[in-house]
Amino acid sequence: MERITLTTNPGKDYELLDSGGEEKLERFGAVTLARPDPQALWEKKLATSDWGIANGRYEREGREGKWTEKDLPKNWEIEFGGLNFLIKPTSFKHTGLFPEQLSNWEWVAKQKPTNVLNLFGYTGGATLAAAKAGASVTHVDASKTAVAWARENAKLSGLEGKPIRWIIEDALLFVKREVKRGAKYDGVVMDPPAFGHGPKKELWKIEENFVELVKLCGELLGENPKFFLINGYAAGYSPLAFAYNLEFLTKKFGGTIEYGDLTIEEKGSGRALPCGIFARWAI
Repeated sequence: MERITLTTNPGKDYELLDSGGEEKLERFGAVTLARPDPQALWEKKLATSDWGIANGRYEREGREGKWTEKDLPKNWEIEFGGLNFLIKPTSFKHTGLFPEQLSNWEWVAKQKPTNVLNLFGYTGGATLAAAKAGASVTHVDASKTAVAWARENAKLSGLEGKPIRWIIEDALLFVKREVKRGAKYDGVVMDPPAFGHGPKKELWKIEENFVELVKLCGELLGENPKFFLINGYAAGYSPLAFAYNLEFLTKKFGGTIEYGDLTIEEKGSGRALPCGIFARWAI
């Protein structure tokens, strides 16, 4: 196993402009947003006046929060990683795009998969990357809103005619049924939250359900699998914990495991903001 760091660099429609004081300042196309980020435990480099240009600033209020607006659109489109995404500031501070995942999307495409399962697929970045690379994709998320958003991103990216199955379902229940059906995939992507609910209030706890889910997904891999990718954010685990759960694949099929941090390079400073963790296996 090898530990590596994956970094997203500044691009045409997305840049991390500054970070610090547990906040980050980002540009999504022509719109600039300031959001909380507990990983930014350092001083800001830009002046207060530079942060003042933000079209929207997210402020917490209890479990959720609100955006203070200055010419903030309700939604807008950007190009990122050769795909198009609809950006929408939400009450949970998310925008519908996780830029730190770009390296993983490019990696998925390079594996040349033919049949991919994407669990907890959210707004569809990995789904669209795999579909663009020529794969059939099964996109699973418990949120009807998230699946509709992902479908809109597919349309914006010119991929609405690709073979994508859009499933609104509890991930664990769906995988159990797929195992019983004898379904097979050559690539699996999952982005499990620390805690969540399925569409019928099914309870998900990563400490109780994660190991079982990974093992079941292993049963869904065919005779010639290509990859298995796990991403994580809020659970507080080391990427090594994810990597250990993929060791059964190297014993069965060979291949290699990489794991580490997902980061975004800050424009001009060279600092890298930690944004999540990952572990991935490929043949």
